[in-house]
Amino acid sequence: MDRLLLDPRAWGLMFAAMLTIMSNATITPSLPGLEARFADDPLAPMLTRLLITAPSLLVAIVAPFAGGLTDRLGRRKPLLVGLIIYAVAGTAGLYLNSIEAILASRLFLGLGVAAIMTSQAALVGDYFEGPARGRLLGYQMAATNLGGLIFVTTAGVLASWDARLPFAIYGLAALLLPFLAAVLPEPVRDADGGAAHAGQDDAEPGWQATVAIMSIAAGLTFVIFYAVPTQVPYHLQAEGMTDPRAAGLVMGAMMLAAALMSVISGWIRPWLGRIGTPVTGYLSLAIGFLLLSLGHSLPVAMLSTAFIGTGLGLCMPTFITTALNVTPARHRGLVSGLVTAAIFLGQFLSPLASQPLVSHLGYSGAFSVGAMGYVALALLLAVTLRRRPQPGNKSLLVPTPPAQHK
Repeated sequence: MDRLLLDPRAWGLMFAAMLTIMSNATITPSLPGLEARFADDPLAPMLTRLLITAPSLLVAIVAPFAGGLTDRLGRRKPLLVGLIIYAVAGTAGLYLNSIEAILASRLFLGLGVAAIMTSQAALVGDYFEGPARGRLLGYQMAATNLGGLIFVTTAGVLASWDARLPFAIYGLAALLLPFLAAVLPEPVRDADGGAAHAGQDDAEPGWQATVAIMSIAAGLTFVIFYAVPTQVPYHLQAEGMTDPRAAGLVMGAMMLAAALMSVISGWIRPWLGRIGTPVTGYLSLAIGFLLLSLGHSLPVAMLSTAFIGTGLGLCMPTFITTALNVTPARHRGLVSGLVTAAIFLGQFLSPLASQPLVSHLGYSGAFSVGAMGYVALALLLAVTLRRRPQPGNKSLLVPTPPAQHK
């Protein structure tokens, strides 16, 4: 057993990260039912899809500022305040009586997500370093997707009873609040504002450009990826699979695959390399989207999203690991906020990009475009990273062995 998993701080950070997947995907099985409930609103088809990504808009706007605040004010208070906002805003869909009011509550939820995500990402950099940091980010992604598997499949069952019931799952944040408050202490700060033990972590030359590359890649990845939670439930309905539990199973297959790959990714990145890791992930994503465009059954849809989850499990840890590894300790909060903002901006823009494609090309055509987009991203990122200078004391994608740290 990895000794890292004996550290309660690691579990606290994994649970905090797990909440972020709930901010969007948990209500995916509810979308058709919510659209039917508010069918008298002519904007319901677009607004119900925006319920998935509305938190992402606020996160994209707020996360860089939230990250900067965690560098100035500490990590713990923003995290705990974010949990409270998350619980209150997340459960509001249980009782609000218009689609516009629910959309507003989803925007407010984004404030809580921004505080939680930037604080916990910065704490990963403060508490852990070297290989442990890379492995924890893999475990964190696994916990996020296992949580998503449980939450989305549960939401599918709840949505088959009432489209509003999945909003109750957001109340888990209130239950986790005492545990996280107990196991996540404020890191000791040094005179420069960094974690005391991390003062030895020098920034890589040109770290700003590397952070920009990873942020852009993350944002574009999620523009395409979020066609899955926002469009697949309707795609399944068009194929005759109208039971909300089908959407839960398809999303669950994706999250299970992503969880497994996230655990493995920390161990296979040294073999795949700094370019091979994201390229392999993108090719798996492309295969998944291609299968979605060709398949017409529940097993094929589940296989498709399993490929998508596998690809995301390889790519996702790469973005934040790269950014944290090259960044000076005093700027980790800001950088985690920037990468977070890029990811969530991509999520918000996704339905605005995919819905016109669905309207003109149908679901199969839109998923085919997504597959081509991931192939293009694989090529562009490979060329961009090849032109970047090799890191000196720290790898861009693979944390250096302890013996190399001075």
